[in-house]
Amino acid sequence: MENDSVIDALEAAEHSFEQAPQNVEEGLNVEDAELVQLRRACRLLAAASCLLDDGYYTVVIESSFVTIERTIQFRLIHDGAMSGSEVISNHRRLYQRGAEIGLYSDSFAGDLAELWNQNRTKTYYRLGIATKSQAEAMQNLAREIHRHLVDGSQVPYECIC
Repeated sequence: MENDSVIDALEAAEHSFEQAPQNVEEGLNVEDAELVQLRRACRLLAAASCLLDDGYYTVVIESSFVTIERTIQFRLIHDGAMSGSEVISNHRRLYQRGAEIGLYSDSFAGDLAELWNQNRTKTYYRLGIATKSQAEAMQNLAREIHRHLVDGSQVPYECIC
């Protein structure tokens, strides 16, 4: 790239990740991988609420999907179905893993995957324009899944929602 300010910004970004952590995000300074996932989901739910009020519907939809996935990952780690270092990057596979350990039914996992496949892609890549009602529905879905899976764990007191 020919633009010096872009190159400088890239170098500064790279350097920021190499430094020792300072001023870390509140609530996320935990060592346990399951709690990191849980609390990331909590923070995403809180952020989505603020963004919904400001009309950022696409970001709310995206955050809601990520909240759901972080909450599922929390339970998979918590229940011993995956290690804290394991990464499941395939959304459908993540939803299936939740069904495999009994967090919800196979049909619910399929419905989640289909929702992600049909709708997240449309709003994220602007093939469709996000609406307030879609954002509200997704935020509510994320909140309900989060509440259900956290309440079913042995550590609901660790939730910072």
